[in-house]
Amino acid sequence: MFNHQTVLLEETVTGVAPHDRGIYVDATFGGGGHTRELLSRFHGGRVFAFDQDEMALANGERLLATDPSFQEPERVTLVHANFRQLQSVLASYQIEHVDGVLYDLGVSSPQLDLGERGFSYKQTAPLDMRMDQSQTLTAAIVVNDWSYQDLVRIINRYSDERFAKPIARAIERQRAIAPITTTTELAELVKTAIPAAARRTGGHPAKRTFQAIRIAVNDELGALSDSLEQAVDLLALHGRLSVITFQSLEDRIVKQTMKRYAEIELPPGLPVVPAELQPILKLVNRKPIVPNAAELAANHRAHSARLRVAERQRL
Repeated sequence: MFNHQTVLLEETVTGVAPHDRGIYVDATFGGGGHTRELLSRFHGGRVFAFDQDEMALANGERLLATDPSFQEPERVTLVHANFRQLQSVLASYQIEHVDGVLYDLGVSSPQLDLGERGFSYKQTAPLDMRMDQSQTLTAAIVVNDWSYQDLVRIINRYSDERFAKPIARAIERQRAIAPITTTTELAELVKTAIPAAARRTGGHPAKRTFQAIRIAVNDELGALSDSLEQAVDLLALHGRLSVITFQSLEDRIVKQTMKRYAEIELPPGLPVVPAELQPILKLVNRKPIVPNAAELAANHRAHSARLRVAERQRL
């Protein structure tokens, strides 16, 4: 069962402003919470629900068979693909424009909670961390085969870990003796590489390194950048982009992408801005929307959530 408590559900779906006969993309289907809410807001339209995780898609098939919200014919199309393939997949369905795209980024609760997926430093499991279980690159390959320089680069860049160099050295020394094969083995290795004084604050000492390796395994930031560009291009006039992020690197990419399409540089003294020079997007919320106190109390994983929404204002 793919049980995932959806964060900022009301705000995210409201952000895409669903209307009857609209075409929408749920770029991160997960447990289906956003898709279910979308379906309740309009009639006669369609949702293309993307997920690269086979477990999430299997849950989607179950919902299609058993959940009345999903059973109106052809309202939901499940797509097993990374969201960086938005345009090519939608083109195969003869879809050129959509009325909204929503993203719920990061790792879902089932991926974290199922130890065998290898995302958690708290449970012993093979070093996997793949969101798409059909891909060949795993955390074990990153940890055991990537160079010291590459390990330093990803641990520093993707987690701001100030002890990236000693952690990479510890990994390099250990794998020269024997391959590092489990999550808890790696977590303990990271812990020993960080000075005791630094381990006393900031949560589990392996948290940042695990995040960095997961991002590298799944090319999460590259996929997000690619996908957002495609989403903007796919939006119909007044179509909306609604994106939840959970960490600063993701949020920076979303913020900068939206800002780039929402701002223009004009020649000085131009009395009227021609329609063709108007920004492509307008920001619906200047500052990110965050969970309210009730949601924070009910779901500890909501604490870092940030929602940004933009609307296409010209083609």
